[in-house]
Amino acid sequence: MTGMRQSLGARGEAIARERLEAAGYRIRETNYRTSSGELDIVAEEGEFLVFVEVRARRGRSFGSPEESIGPRKAGRLVRLAEQYAQSHPDAPQHLRIDVVAVELAGNGRLNRVEIIRNAVSA
Repeated sequence: MTGMRQSLGARGEAIARERLEAAGYRIRETNYRTSSGELDIVAEEGEFLVFVEVRARRGRSFGSPEESIGPRKAGRLVRLAEQYAQSHPDAPQHLRIDVVAVELAGNGRLNRVEIIRNAVSA
């Protein structure tokens, strides 16, 4: 990953955490890694254990951030969520996968942040 993409991803995740906390989510973990992949944010909202995939983009020349989650990525998120839930029996039993879409202008100005609940079927 190039430095520019890393900084875009890190900025997107910071913006997502702020927005999620403001919306009442309680962040449990960030950047949870396993040999199978990574979960950007693991949170709780009410009685749900929520796995949040953060997608950040500059502009829409390659589509919206949320459009970048294809079937392969969705399947991986479901598997990671199930693995996490099984290894954390203290966590809420209801699972959900949300997406936070972050769009930035070319100059770095924030254009849009949207929490999309149930974006991926678990």
